[in-house]
Amino acid sequence: MNYLLPLLSVLLGFGAALWLQPKEKKQLKILLAFSGSFLLSLTILNLLPEVYEHTGVKHIGIFILLGIIFQIVLEFFSQGAEHGHVHGHGHLSKMPWSLFISLCLHALLEGFPIGHHHDLALGIAVHHFPIAIILTLFFTKAGLSKNTLAVFMIGFALMTPLGTFLSDTIPALSSCYNEITAIVIGVLLHISSTIIFESSEGHKFSIAKISVIILGVVLALFL
Repeated sequence: MNYLLPLLSVLLGFGAALWLQPKEKKQLKILLAFSGSFLLSLTILNLLPEVYEHTGVKHIGIFILLGIIFQIVLEFFSQGAEHGHVHGHGHLSKMPWSLFISLCLHALLEGFPIGHHHDLALGIAVHHFPIAIILTLFFTKAGLSKNTLAVFMIGFALMTPLGTFLSDTIPALSSCYNEITAIVIGVLLHISSTIIFESSEGHKFSIAKISVIILGVVLALFL
């Protein structure tokens, strides 16, 4: 399931967008708000205590900050696609490589802690599902060919399972587990908090968004 959940969530989001072609943005924003809340809660409740338990506070803090900075750099190239904020690419006749590579690096890194935290696979899956829908709708509207779009989405879908596989099989990565996980924590803290605020128009929260945010926190408490 560690490998299947993140993979299937992207493929299901891709298929749902092509088949249903949803036009109501409010529903996607509510789903994004839930995914951001759920992912943030899993990060704080599961990942954060573990790395601080086994490593020095300042040492881990530095790597968390590096994760935040790394994600900001990635977003310079992806323009915020990791949290559903896709724009500015215009008509596309070929693969948007900068966006593809930055998204793949982000997804690859997210896969590293999953081998030690199985619940995180569900969190990443919930995070990737609406992102896959938004990316598919955006690229379809931008005129990207179906074959290129399929390559993009399948490549993106494979990255998180690949990160989990590399973490499980390469001893050098295992020996740096706490540091890598701290970087992932920084990435996830930045992404999930941004999702929560950007899913609300003018940073104003409706009752529906507040409800799904609370639901995300409550569900994470039971995992």
